[in-house]
Amino acid sequence: MDELHLRIEEKYYPPEEIVKTANFPDYESVYKKSIENPDEFWSEIANQLEWFSKWEKVLEWNYPYAKWFVGGKTNITYNCLDRHVKNGKRNKVAYIYVDEEGNEKKITYGELLEQVNRLANGLKSLGAQKGDRVSIYMPNTIEAIISMLACARVGAIHSVVFAGFSEGALRTRIQDAKAKVVITATYTKRRGKRIPLYPVVREAIRDLDFVEKVILWDRDKDEMEEKESYIIDFENLIKNSSIYCEPEIMDSEDPLFILYTSGTTGKPKGVLHTTGGYMVNTYITTKAVFDVKEDTIYWCTADIGWITGHSYIVYGPLANGITSVIMEGVPVYPHPGIWWEYVEKYRVNVFYTAPTAIRMLMRFGEEIPAKYDLSTLRVLGSV
Repeated sequence: MDELHLRIEEKYYPPEEIVKTANFPDYESVYKKSIENPDEFWSEIANQLEWFSKWEKVLEWNYPYAKWFVGGKTNITYNCLDRHVKNGKRNKVAYIYVDEEGNEKKITYGELLEQVNRLANGLKSLGAQKGDRVSIYMPNTIEAIISMLACARVGAIHSVVFAGFSEGALRTRIQDAKAKVVITATYTKRRGKRIPLYPVVREAIRDLDFVEKVILWDRDKDEMEEKESYIIDFENLIKNSSIYCEPEIMDSEDPLFILYTSGTTGKPKGVLHTTGGYMVNTYITTKAVFDVKEDTIYWCTADIGWITGHSYIVYGPLANGITSVIMEGVPVYPHPGIWWEYVEKYRVNVFYTAPTAIRMLMRFGEEIPAKYDLSTLRVLGSV
């Protein structure tokens, strides 16, 4: 049988006015420089961010190991939050959270910094410190982002586990990371239903002595009575902590997070990302690929449980100081036009999604998106 290849030769070029105002209008020459003079190129990019002390060497490459910005000291949360607050963006909206029912919550850069600092101080009060691992099993919400950033603030290594994973999958990942603390919520919402999360965590950590505390976000404030002694209330921990927390000084090569492979092809493998190179890469790829501007409303439909969510919901957009939409739920509930409804409502300019979602929505035909005003969309991205 002959192999079948779907070859599409057609190219789509962006409108001239988009090219003219692009962050990198002359992509070819930028790319050429990155290949011919990588040290100078990456130095220039890294210098757009703040470092507590500069690197001695851009890249140390001993195949297959790469060390980036060797000797440099920074903290990714300083670049994602403090830097913007210092530069006059305290009241700029960082995230617009929305769920399937249209419930909405907004948080500014100033508020996000304070919440992250409070939770970071809360983590410290529980004994979590630089190098400790914290597992996060949370819905796709602002609270999950605060949890990730609070870990990075104190130098604890976060390990986010997608909130759709089973108890067995969660246990494997907590066990492998030897997490000292687990952060979770009472439930997540999907297709209008509550999917319990805390009961999954309770089973997953049974007999795991190294797990000292579970921080529980009680979404309806009705489940905290008579809980196990290791449970700490998420909101109380934040409320009772100081809004000031000095960012831990991180070496460029200090670990930032562990993210496990899906496990579909055997035991899940923990992929470790370090601080400096990852920070610079997510900053510049968000800026170049998505062409984000000061006033961009950006929406990445991924879940924070995946690498796309880490890079293009959390660290990349925040490093660029833009406003992001984040949604908890599925693309077709309560109706197959829900995404386009939110694009219209929030005047989204840059929309980044996945092929699986596109295929799912294609089944409903073109008349669904045609009902909405999608004229604000400027850049579309697919994983």
